[in-house]
Amino acid sequence: MAGQRIGVHVGRGLTEAGELEDGGPLARAAELDADAVQVFLADPQDWKAPKPRPDADALIAGDVAVFVHAPYVLNVASTNNRIRIPSRKLLGQHAAASAAIGAAGMVVHGGHVLAKDDPAAGVDNWRKTFARQADDGGFGVPVLIENTAGGEHAMARELDALARLWEAVGGFGAGFVLDTCHAWAAGWDLSSVVDDVRAVTGRIDLVHLNNSRDPAGSGRDRHAALESGEIPAELLLQVAREAGCPVVLETPGDPASHAAEISLLRAALAG
Repeated sequence: MAGQRIGVHVGRGLTEAGELEDGGPLARAAELDADAVQVFLADPQDWKAPKPRPDADALIAGDVAVFVHAPYVLNVASTNNRIRIPSRKLLGQHAAASAAIGAAGMVVHGGHVLAKDDPAAGVDNWRKTFARQADDGGFGVPVLIENTAGGEHAMARELDALARLWEAVGGFGAGFVLDTCHAWAAGWDLSSVVDDVRAVTGRIDLVHLNNSRDPAGSGRDRHAALESGEIPAELLLQVAREAGCPVVLETPGDPASHAAEISLLRAALAG
């Protein structure tokens, strides 16, 4: 398919026994007429390392762009050694597993420090994470840091915080994921957000195009369907057009509603 890649988050696409569920991510992409998917490689709330996927060869050989979302439990910014050190290890394990399926990128949240901590410590912990991995030959897959919706001491909630983070990790080739629901919840201006972010990071590698169930500036991360949330649908389509990069929907709904959203988005981007 020509133009921007458009896809949807499909979870793991595996049963608990590690077998393909409903044909796996590629079957789901074909059902929805998507040319991109986002997957988990393990339970996103667990610290277990991912296992090899039975569809690894098919994912590598296919024409569907595959993005991996790292576990939510990861927080490499933390000043707590019991969180930061396992986070670094698990991030490396998921990066290796992402590379093993030919992933176009691995998404990871920016994380946060505690209220008693200096955010600069979290930024430096991110720098050390990239520096140590660079010494070991790199992650093997683009690491894409995602903006977050809430948290006063978050690394990627406010644009000025993102700027401090990028001063530390931009030189290592870190990529950026713009989540529209998170940006809306953080109070960012979506009418100018693409230019605002690029002025800080120089890049947007992936858009998580999600509407929001809550008003702007709420700090709440509650996704809504593309046309049924607080964000005007045309504003979301504008962000996707201006970003000009792959788009993944993380909206609630069933396969039929996701197929309709992909069709709407593809028509808008083609126009």
